[in-house]
Amino acid sequence: MYAVAGVTGHTGKIVADTLIAAGVKVRVIVRNAEKGESFAARGAEVAVADLADAEALSRALEGVDGAYLLIPPNAPAPDFRAYQTEVAKAIGAAVMAARVPHVVFLSSVGAEHTSGTGPIAGLNPAEAALRAAEATGTVSTIVRAGYFVENVAGSLGALAHGIYPTFFPADLPIDMITTRDIGRVAASLLLEGAKTSSVVELGGPGVTANDIADAIGTITGTRPQVVVNPVAAMASTLIGYGVPASIAGLYQEMTEAIIDGRIHFHGVGRQVRRETPVVDVLRGLLAG
Repeated sequence: MYAVAGVTGHTGKIVADTLIAAGVKVRVIVRNAEKGESFAARGAEVAVADLADAEALSRALEGVDGAYLLIPPNAPAPDFRAYQTEVAKAIGAAVMAARVPHVVFLSSVGAEHTSGTGPIAGLNPAEAALRAAEATGTVSTIVRAGYFVENVAGSLGALAHGIYPTFFPADLPIDMITTRDIGRVAASLLLEGAKTSSVVELGGPGVTANDIADAIGTITGTRPQVVVNPVAAMASTLIGYGVPASIAGLYQEMTEAIIDGRIHFHGVGRQVRRETPVVDVLRGLLAG
């Protein structure tokens, strides 16, 4: 039996779908039962738990052979970093209480840093909590994923004006990964199992803003002009689009850390490359 969180999001859904297709028992963890109905219709168990509730989460994890866990996005949170810390502590406590044998945790490139990396720094306490859970027998596989290709969706609205705006230098290669590949790899890691804790660096090869524009041109027949905006204006720009100020500032800090090289893969642990072509993801985003 494998427990899967985040099934209403992109990666968790793919993990659950992949495991169900493989014919293994799956328990989806959702915040309300209705969100698990489509999985229950395919034979999955449904456990209701908020990932910030250690007691409820530990019940959802009882008796499983492995679990896919993550810290879900929560834009309405008044203090996003405090929310991340709360969920990280709950995950650690729940995993220890339930004595989960193996956890595959969705982390990020750069999560080894405790500060200076925007929302990524909020994943560091979760990694630490899982390392502490080794004392009660839990083996963890930390998936440090690269920059999501799907993040470019926020810039696609400007294509109507013939431009692709970005805060990254046009020729800066960024190790990107797709949510499809994350889900596929995480499901595979659960099925493989693990005897020792490890890190998987998931992402790459590098993709530039110019590469994105080229791919858009391939799909639409018209290549947009890449417009590089000053990263110092990122937070104020996002706030103008309705992003909460605390989160906008974190995104700017993360972007600055990617540009200056603070966030990068180190060749630690297992290296897994992107399989899904970037153009396939863009084609789906543009069709949507």
